[in-house]
Amino acid sequence: MSRLQQQEVSHEEIIKLFNAKEIDNDWSFIGYKPSDTGKWTHNYHRYPAKFIPQLVERLIDEYISNEDAHINDPFFGCGTTFVTAISRGFKASGTDINKIAYLITKVKSTPIEPDYLDKKIKQFLSKIKCVGDTQATLFSKNIEPLIPERHIDRIDYWFTEENKTELGKILRIIYEEEDEIIRDFLLVAFSHILKNCSIWLQGSTKPTRDLKKKPIKPYEALRKHLKKMQRGNNAFYEVVFAKVRENLNDYLNIKTGDARKQLIPDNSIDLIVSSSPYVTSYEYADLHQLSTIWLDLAEDLTEYKKEFIGTSHKKYDNKKLQSKLAQDIVNKMSKKSQKMAKEIKAFFIDMEEVFDESFRILKSGGRCCYVIGNTRLKGVDILNAEVFAESLKHSGFKLDRIIKREIPLKILPQKRDEKTGRFANNHDANSEAYPVEYIVIGLKER
Repeated sequence: MSRLQQQEVSHEEIIKLFNAKEIDNDWSFIGYKPSDTGKWTHNYHRYPAKFIPQLVERLIDEYISNEDAHINDPFFGCGTTFVTAISRGFKASGTDINKIAYLITKVKSTPIEPDYLDKKIKQFLSKIKCVGDTQATLFSKNIEPLIPERHIDRIDYWFTEENKTELGKILRIIYEEEDEIIRDFLLVAFSHILKNCSIWLQGSTKPTRDLKKKPIKPYEALRKHLKKMQRGNNAFYEVVFAKVRENLNDYLNIKTGDARKQLIPDNSIDLIVSSSPYVTSYEYADLHQLSTIWLDLAEDLTEYKKEFIGTSHKKYDNKKLQSKLAQDIVNKMSKKSQKMAKEIKAFFIDMEEVFDESFRILKSGGRCCYVIGNTRLKGVDILNAEVFAESLKHSGFKLDRIIKREIPLKILPQKRDEKTGRFANNHDANSEAYPVEYIVIGLKER
């Protein structure tokens, strides 16, 4: 039994524990190349702040010994936890409020028979080749572009008329595919290329236009990415057990929904591995708005944003924080910015409810592993990891372990302006946004 398990840890002691914690180089995975972290289906779609599969694999190696384990991720994002679980023959379940995350995760976790996929991709590319061929104008005119009318203003804001038309024709052909698994595979590829085909500022994690940008032509971008996805699928198919491939619905249970209310029975999960949203970080709904508007995933973007944990749209004036550390952060921030203080409070209240739900669904002896980093806003230290540790205690967990790691490969904006709290270019900023991160692990003893 670890030292953390042998004692009740106060919020003052939690601060001391984190201050004394050294970086564990074994958990930083510094020597891994993009080809390692992007193996199998992990490079299907860009996604911010995703953790690497090696981290999930190691947590499973350390904490799972039974062959029929059930792994959960309440914020599944782009599905890293689930791809790993499926590759090991384990059951996987979880939620995410982001509808494009659901599509990405479903596709990444679904191995497709390679010969069948090859045939389907060739058929599709032959159909859309005329769309990207300037010489085939006569035939191209016969394809009516599929462009969601209620989002036409946003589409016009981000796309040139030529690319808008070409993308609309490609989307029309994708939706003609009768096999849902193949159709979703194509939609993920389509979603991935949207940023490069738009005037979204390249490399920006915020929705910013670059009016000088020359967007990539959709057909060629899609062709190249489909080939990349095909190679990833074929490698994934080889490692997934036949019994899993043939009965995937028995192993994969993912929902679009609230992490605080999972449709999972009590005491049924062996291990939770998750990276939650970051307080006052960035709006996932904004980052994925190109996919949301083209795939028509939300009737109203503003209302859609309000559903996300960590969003600036949530306010909880009548709820009280359980964590003393969280309340202290909110009090300090209120002297700098009332608006930001309310956002931070709402985030930590949401996460306390997520931890309550984690406790409910975990088996006795099960662990939850939350990956989170700290930052500094307007001169206030936002101790996310320490708050998570204290909040897990309030939910009934024993604080089992704290791992501190560097994040050399995590896709996160690395610099922040201390005065505004906004992310900035490296040469303009004066503080690290997320220089390291923690894995905070709670144990359910009863």
